[in-house]
Amino acid sequence: MTYFIALLKARNEYLFYFGMLSLLSAVIMFAVSKFSNVQISGVNAWYKPSKFALSIGIFSLTMGWYTGYLSYKYIHIYNWAMIIFLGFEVFYISLQASRGQLSHYNISSTLYASLTVVMAISAIAATLYTGYIGILFCTGDFAELPDYYLWAIRFGIFLFVIFALEGAIIGANGSHRVGGAGGSAIPFLNWSLQYGDLRIAHFIGMHALQVLPLIAFYVLKDIRLVISAGIMYGLLACFCLVLALNARSLFSF
Repeated sequence: MTYFIALLKARNEYLFYFGMLSLLSAVIMFAVSKFSNVQISGVNAWYKPSKFALSIGIFSLTMGWYTGYLSYKYIHIYNWAMIIFLGFEVFYISLQASRGQLSHYNISSTLYASLTVVMAISAIAATLYTGYIGILFCTGDFAELPDYYLWAIRFGIFLFVIFALEGAIIGANGSHRVGGAGGSAIPFLNWSLQYGDLRIAHFIGMHALQVLPLIAFYVLKDIRLVISAGIMYGLLACFCLVLALNARSLFSF
């Protein structure tokens, strides 16, 4: 484990430290949730920033690993872009949690509405820039990488981009849920057990970034199996999205 952490740091030091800081923040905010009774929309206020920090931490370490295969000239600006864009997301969501205020969908004042727009722009910019990294993995020469692993990275990045941009559907809907508010939900994740929940497809699709390369490298080890797995994984995420848009819970079967 010590060797792996040292290798992860060596591959992209900027995203390594940012990712570790994000993970530490997630742990701290989850601990705070156990002592805080502040709620936003009926849910502990600290759950949301802790989930965002955890997700951003995993994303940063993952992209830190992948960008280790690229030339420094391509990743220096990318590193700082991710730190600024995603750092702002976690900071603002955490700040609003500490004040018992909504971060997303907060249009109660001109300031909050403007900051909501800034969050959206930051998320879109980070997503599209990551898509550019995916293009580099399609156009560059990676003779040292097994074909099946390279294809898994490509699939992972592009499915991440597609389902990260699904956030636009969530924003346009004005809520994560379709068909109703309230009701029972999975603890911490807060995914609805009764109504459509757009976050499930969002979550599944974005984490193709980790899932596909891992199963390709350690299990599948075949380019045809990887491509098939990538297509099936994408269809699973699409199924969850269609289900949610039709106000059906994934857990209602």
